[in-house]
Amino acid sequence: MAEKHASVHWEGAGKAGIGKISTETGALSEYPYGFASRFGDDRRGTNPEEILGAAHAACFTMAFSFACDAQGIATNSIDTTAAVRLVQQGAGFAIDRIALTLKASVPGIDDATFQKIAQGAKENCPLSKALKAVPEITLVATLVS
Repeated sequence: MAEKHASVHWEGAGKAGIGKISTETGALSEYPYGFASRFGDDRRGTNPEEILGAAHAACFTMAFSFACDAQGIATNSIDTTAAVRLVQQGAGFAIDRIALTLKASVPGIDDATFQKIAQGAKENCPLSKALKAVPEITLVATLVS
C-alpha cells in the first residue's frame, strides 16, 4: 500500500562518529545524531529511540482517533507521549519498555468506553504490532474535560 523512506549517512568510528538522518518528506533533513545524543545529554541531536517514540505515539494517536470515528465518537483533542527505554543487556543494548501516555478530550464518552478504545488502539496500531518484541508496552490513558 505505502512505502516510506528514511536514510542515514554516518562518518567516523563509534563514539566519535556522527550520523545524519533524513526522511523523504524532509521532516528530518540531515538531522544529526551520535553517541552523545543517544547515550549522553547532548540535546543538539536526536537518537533512534526518540524517533521510534515519536513514530509510535503518532501511530497510536491516529489509531485512537480512527477507532473513535468508527464508533461515531468525536474527539476534541488527543495528546500522546511515548517514553522509550534503552537498557544495556550483556555487551549490547535493547529496548525493554515503551510507556505510552494518552490524554484526550472526548465529549460524551464514559471512562470504561474510553479505556476500551484506547487499549484497542494500542494493540492494533501498526507500530505496536511491529514492536511486539519489546517486552513491555504500557498505556496510561486519561480522559480530560
